[in-house]
Amino acid sequence: MTSMPEHANDSRLRWRCRRGMLELDLLLNQFLDHGYQKLDKTQRQRLDEILDYPDQLLFDLLLGHMPSSDKEVSTIVNQIRDTASS
Repeated sequence: MTSMPEHANDSRLRWRCRRGMLELDLLLNQFLDHGYQKLDKTQRQRLDEILDYPDQLLFDLLLGHMPSSDKEVSTIVNQIRDTASS
């Protein structure tokens, strides 16, 4: 299996972060610019799974309207929120 070039993966990830809500676009793109590089491989895979969530669920998680019962998801959500507030 050949690995995807870094720039192709970045383009794919940026496209996946384009959402139907401006708030999500802003939070996710700021995280890509300032926090994504701090994630390890497992966390990056988990973020990829989180990006499959419907917009409303993702919105509720990222804005703190609803906690996740999954510790790994909570960790990534908190990292996204921390990046937005810094």
